[in-house]
Amino acid sequence: MQEINQNLAEETGLNITHICLPPDSSEAEIIDEILKINEDTRVHGLALQISENLFSNKVLNALKPEKDVDGVTDINLGKLVRGDAHECFVSPVAKAVIELLEKSGVNLDGKKILVVGAHGSLEAALQCLFQRKGSMTMSSQWKTPQLQRKLHEADIVVLGSRKPEEIPLTWIQPGITVLNCSHDFLSGKVGCGSPSIHFGGLIEEDDVSLLAAALRIQNMVSSGRRWLREQQHRRWRLHCLKLQPLSPVPSDIEISRGQTPKAVDVLAKEIGLLADEIEIYGKSKAKVRLSVLERLKNQADGKYVLVAGITPTPLGEGKSTVTIGLVQALTAHLNVNSFACLRQPSQGPTFGVKGGAAGGGYAQVIPMEEFNLHLTGDIHAITAANNLLAAAIDTRILHENTQTDKALYNRLVPLVNGVREFSEIQLARLKKLGINKTDPSTLTEEEVSKFARLDINPSTITWQRVLDTNDRFLRKITIGQGNTEKGYSRQAQFDIAVASEIMAVLALTDSLADMKARLGRMVVATDKSRQPVTADDLGVTGALTVLMKDAIKPNLMQTLEGTPVFVHAGPFANIAHGNSSVLADKIALKLVGEEGFVVTEAGFGADIGMEKFFNIKCRASGLVPNVVVLVATVRALKMHGGGPSVTAGVPLKKEYTEENIQLVADGCCNLQKQIQIAQLFGVPVVVALNVFKTDTRAEIDLVCELAKRAGAFDAVPCYHWSVGGKGSVDLARAVREAASKRSRFQFLYDVQLPVVDKIRTIAQAVYGAKDIELSPEAQAKIDRYTQQGFGNLPICMAKTHLSLSHEPDKKGVPRDFILPISDVRASIGAGFIYPLVGTMSTMPGLPTRPCFYDIDLDTETEQVKGLF
Repeated sequence: MQEINQNLAEETGLNITHICLPPDSSEAEIIDEILKINEDTRVHGLALQISENLFSNKVLNALKPEKDVDGVTDINLGKLVRGDAHECFVSPVAKAVIELLEKSGVNLDGKKILVVGAHGSLEAALQCLFQRKGSMTMSSQWKTPQLQRKLHEADIVVLGSRKPEEIPLTWIQPGITVLNCSHDFLSGKVGCGSPSIHFGGLIEEDDVSLLAAALRIQNMVSSGRRWLREQQHRRWRLHCLKLQPLSPVPSDIEISRGQTPKAVDVLAKEIGLLADEIEIYGKSKAKVRLSVLERLKNQADGKYVLVAGITPTPLGEGKSTVTIGLVQALTAHLNVNSFACLRQPSQGPTFGVKGGAAGGGYAQVIPMEEFNLHLTGDIHAITAANNLLAAAIDTRILHENTQTDKALYNRLVPLVNGVREFSEIQLARLKKLGINKTDPSTLTEEEVSKFARLDINPSTITWQRVLDTNDRFLRKITIGQGNTEKGYSRQAQFDIAVASEIMAVLALTDSLADMKARLGRMVVATDKSRQPVTADDLGVTGALTVLMKDAIKPNLMQTLEGTPVFVHAGPFANIAHGNSSVLADKIALKLVGEEGFVVTEAGFGADIGMEKFFNIKCRASGLVPNVVVLVATVRALKMHGGGPSVTAGVPLKKEYTEENIQLVADGCCNLQKQIQIAQLFGVPVVVALNVFKTDTRAEIDLVCELAKRAGAFDAVPCYHWSVGGKGSVDLARAVREAASKRSRFQFLYDVQLPVVDKIRTIAQAVYGAKDIELSPEAQAKIDRYTQQGFGNLPICMAKTHLSLSHEPDKKGVPRDFILPISDVRASIGAGFIYPLVGTMSTMPGLPTRPCFYDIDLDTETEQVKGLF
C-alpha cells in the first residue's frame, strides 16, 4: 500500500512522508505524534496505518477533521450521516465500494445489502452511502448466528474483513454480487484471497484497494486545495454578537460584563487567521504572529481610515468610541470587513483621572477590564527593557570611573574555559570603531582603550527610567546615593512608561529585524567628544530585543458586537507621536481585503495626533490614508465658543447641558480649523458628531451644516454610545463613499529641510502661530543633532493637547502667537526629533481624588468594579 500511495502521489504532484513508529508504541505516543502533525501547516492530510487493537476513539479523534483523509473521525462521520458529505472527508474504501458496484452496472436502488465483518468507521460509512443510494442495508459480523440466512437473503454482499476458515463459501448463493474489500487499509493487513468460483459478480480486493488508494489521494488533493483557498482573502463569515441596548445606558463595565465575548480562537478563524498564527492569552485575547504578513503579502490592502478630533476638553470627546462604533456599523450592520486598531492604554490615566480607553457605552472593546489592565504585558515588557538600558548606562559610567583600561577590557571580554572571544554585538562595535580584528589578544593598548571606554558625559544623558504609574514625586530624583556606588550620583527622573522611546519604536517598526535595528540605534547620551552613544555601544541591543520579542505581536480582541480589534502600542500624542502600531495596521489591511476598512485612531486633536500620523507614521509605514473621520462634540464646541472651563470630576455648568446655539456657532471655528489642517494633507474629511443626550436637534443640525460649509465631505451625527453600531450606520455609509474618491495625500514638509524650518512649518501651517522662538538650549541641541547627522528626521512636537497654541487656556483658534521651543530631544531609534513646546511634563501626577478610589475587586466573584 505504501508503494501504491507513493506512485499515485508522484503522479498527482503530492509529497508523501511515512512516519514509522516503533511496533510497541503506546496509545499516548501515537496521539502525541498525531497532535504534532495536526499543527504542521505543511501537512494537509494524515492517514493512519496502525494495528487494529490501537484503533481507539481517542486515537481516531485526535486527528484534525480537516486532515482526516480516511474519514474516521466522529466529526467527519457525523457530517456524512447528516447529509453534508460535501463538507467532510468520506472513507475512501466505502466510496470505492459504491463506485465499483455502479461501474459494474449494478443498480443499487431497492437492493438488499449485507455488510459482513466491517467495523467502526468503515461499517458506518458503508451503511450511510448505501442508504443514500436507496438500498436496504444490513450489517453483520462473521460469528452472528443468523449469518447463513442473511447471506441467502442478500442481493449484494460486501466483505469487510477476512473470512474465517469455518464459514463455508457455499453460504453465499451463486448469482449474487460479492464485493471483497477485506484489505484493511488502516492496519495495512491483507485479507484472504477470493476463490475462483462464479458468483453473479465478484469484485476482487485488489480492485477496491487501488481505487480506494486513488480516492485517498483525491481527498489529499481536496484538503490541499481547501488549505490554499484559506490562504486567500475571502469575505468573512463573522458571527456578530447581538446587542440589547438599555435606557438609561448602564455603566461601561456593566455593559461590557453583560456581553459574552466569542472565544478568541473562533474570532481568529472567522477573520482568516490560521491556528499557528495566533498565541492565545486566556479566553478573549490573542497575539498574532507576524508570519501572517508573509502569507498574505500578495493580498491587496483595504481602505485606511484615520479617526482624529477637534481640540478636546479634559474629558475627551470620544474618538475611541467613534472608532469602535464605526467598525461595529461597517461589519455588524453593513456586512463589510472592518478592523479597529487602537492603542493600549497606560495604567497611569486608568488609575488617575481619565480612566480607561476601551471606548464607552455600547461601542466598546471587551472585556474592558482586560483591555485596560495589563492586557498581554506589552507595557511591562517596555518598562523592563527601558530600565535595563537605564541601568546599563549608569553601571557603565561607574565601572569606567573605577577601573583601568586593562581591567575594564578583561571584564568586558573575559576568559571562559581558556578561550577569550568577542560577542556578536562587541564585534559590531569594533567594526563601528574601524578596528578590523576578531582576536581579543591582538588589540593594541590604544584600541583596547577605544573599545572599552564609552566616555559618556553624564550631563548629556537623555535616557530616563520609566514606570506605568502617575507619580509626580519621580519627576526629579537623585540616583547613586548608596555607598556601593562610590560617590557617583546624578540628578535623574522617571517618565511614564508609554513615553519611552521603546514604545515609539514598537509603534513604528515593521518587523522583528527592523525593531532590533531601531533599538540598537537609540541614542542615550553623548560622549566627551560630542559623539552619540547608542544602545548598540552599550552592548544591550540583543537583550532588549529578547524582552520585546512577544510585545511586537499585535493583540487581538473584539468589540461588543464581535468585530475584530487590534490593540497594540500606546504612545501618548502630546509627548510622543500618539498612534497605534504600524504592524497592527498592516496586518489588519491584509485581513480585511481590498473592499474592507481598517479604522485607526490618532490621539488628542487633529493638530497633534493626526499631524504626527501623517508626517511620522505614514512615512514609516508607506501606507496612504483614504479618509479622516474628525470627531466633534457640542460640549467641546461650546467650550471653544467661550463657555466656562471644563474640569474633570467637576459637574458641567448649565451652558453645557442646555441649548446654546450661539456658543456652538462661535466654537465651530475650532472645527473649521481642524478640517483645514486635514485638507493640508489632501485627505477627504467626514465629521462625526458624537451626540450626547443633552444635545438638541438645532445644535446638531448647526454643527453638521457648518462642517460641510468648511469643506467636510460630509458631517453625520452618531449615536453608537447609546445603541451600538446601528447608531453609526450613516457614518459608515459616509466613510465608504468618501473612501471611494481618489486620495491626494501629501506630506506637510520635506524631511530634508533644516530642523528649524520643519518646526516652523508645523507651527504656522497647523497651529496657526505667527512664528517660533527657540531657547538657547533648543538651538544648541538642534545644531548638535544636525552635526551628528540626524537633521533629516521628521518632527514630533511635544505640546499641550488642550489648545492649538502652547497655552492650554487659549481655546477656539488662537492667532498671532509666538510658539516657544524650550528644548529639543531626539528619538533616533524611533526616527524623529521632538521639540518641547513650553513646559511639558513626561510624568503625569495624580489628582486629589484619583480613579482608584472607585476601583475594587469582588473577592467572591473576582470581578473588577469601578473601572470606566
